[in-house]
Amino acid sequence: MLVLTVTTSPFADQRPGTSGLRKRTPVFQQPHYLENFVQALLDEAALPANSTLVVGGDGRFLNREAIHTIVRMAAANGVSRLVVGRGGLLSTPAASHLIRQGAAGGVILSASHNPGGPDGDFGIKYNTANGGPAPESYTNAVAQRAAVLTSYRIADLPPFDLDALGEQPLGALTLEVVDPVSAYASLMETLFDFGAIRALFAGGFRMRFDAMHAITGPYAVEILERRLGAPAGTVINAVPLPDFGGGHPDPNLTYAHDLVEELFGAQAPDFGAASDGDGDRNMILGQRFFVTPSDSLAVLAANATRVPGYNAGLAGVARSMPTSAAVDVVAEHLGIPCFETPTGWKFFGNLLDAGRITLCGEESFGTGSDHVREKDGLWAVLFWLNVVAARGQSVEQIVREHWATYGRNYYTRYDYEAVPTEAANGVMAHMRAQLAVLPGTALSGRTVRAADDFSYTDPVDGSVSAKQGIRLLFEDGARIVYRLSGTGTEGATIRVYIEARETDPSRLGMETTEALASLVETALAVADIVQRTGRNAPTVIT
Repeated sequence: MLVLTVTTSPFADQRPGTSGLRKRTPVFQQPHYLENFVQALLDEAALPANSTLVVGGDGRFLNREAIHTIVRMAAANGVSRLVVGRGGLLSTPAASHLIRQGAAGGVILSASHNPGGPDGDFGIKYNTANGGPAPESYTNAVAQRAAVLTSYRIADLPPFDLDALGEQPLGALTLEVVDPVSAYASLMETLFDFGAIRALFAGGFRMRFDAMHAITGPYAVEILERRLGAPAGTVINAVPLPDFGGGHPDPNLTYAHDLVEELFGAQAPDFGAASDGDGDRNMILGQRFFVTPSDSLAVLAANATRVPGYNAGLAGVARSMPTSAAVDVVAEHLGIPCFETPTGWKFFGNLLDAGRITLCGEESFGTGSDHVREKDGLWAVLFWLNVVAARGQSVEQIVREHWATYGRNYYTRYDYEAVPTEAANGVMAHMRAQLAVLPGTALSGRTVRAADDFSYTDPVDGSVSAKQGIRLLFEDGARIVYRLSGTGTEGATIRVYIEARETDPSRLGMETTEALASLVETALAVADIVQRTGRNAPTVIT
């Protein structure tokens, strides 16, 4: 095996965000750009001898070419075994599961729910041996390394086949191509009552799952149609495509419009669901009924003991700070801890590894548990199916009974995407300047109890994460949260989260827009969003 050392220039723009390095695809196609970042990843990972590395991605444009490069670079950097999903395909939760079988880490290629294709987005991140995203200390070190690298190592290997299952010796490196679906499907069978879900489908229960031409298609077909007996065609848009069929693979009411139209139509099936580009997000729909991600986490926590994998009860739960406090109420009823963390799955990973929590979730359609160290879209769908089968009720009945028991947290999110960075930073600076004067102020009939820039001290490792989002906390339990998201590749995304708690039985059935109208008006006015961004309306309302 010939190892080549290629001279390159450093790339100072390779600072990963909370979800790895994401850029427009043409940026990754620059000469040496991908190689520089991969070398920085491998240098900082400092893998021990005889290490196994898992590699795979969501199949978006450039996925296969990038994996060929990574195989050659792994060989040149002393990795002894590389486990790759067939065709270079692995959902993010399936990759996490494979890593947890004894690998030293993994490289996941995805830009999650962002569009793909030659003019779309591409991304790459490193997961550690626990199967979860690398900590901030590692990603910072990678950025610093990438900014000074002047060369990378790459091997001249004989031809290898990413589509042939089994082992291929490549000098000192063994390449193992695995079925990307089977291990994950087998894991799901250990967690859920497949017999009860089979009986549900056999009894005429109708479902539609939209894979959005993304990575979960093959997983959903195998599990839902083959193992659980759902009729053929239950899974739509099931073939992963490099450009996701020209769509935006984000499972929300805006981008999964065909699914939403069907579930709210006259001949709506009983249950609807969707997942995103890399398979870690989910959307749940009942017949003419949408389940917010925050409510979904709360309902799953309240019903966890009905599911085989969680029938011993929950050690605790966690939610990201912007996620509604619906699950907090369930945790209080169950007498278990509830943790409020910054956005980013790595914060949940620490709590999961320490055994402090069992379920966790975030409002951006991500839900998960201790079975892997990533959020998991298809897992959440199966959890819901198991709960429906166990309770013998519709999705809407389950959620409305939940509200009657625990109260309802009316909740919405306004996304302003691709805002010029200077304008987005201006909104946040404007809000920070008001933190000292807002407490005690009356806004739309509500009194601000406290205002802060959320800071989190990790209860496991003691690390501190500051400036995680502006919170306005009202005396009646309502909240407004402002934060910038790092998931885009152009400009900045401002997210505004609005929440109001209601326990009056006569007010639990309102439309969300009605319940939150005055609070939404307050949120936009206090932040001066229209004037500062020039946007008269958000890009997406969830």
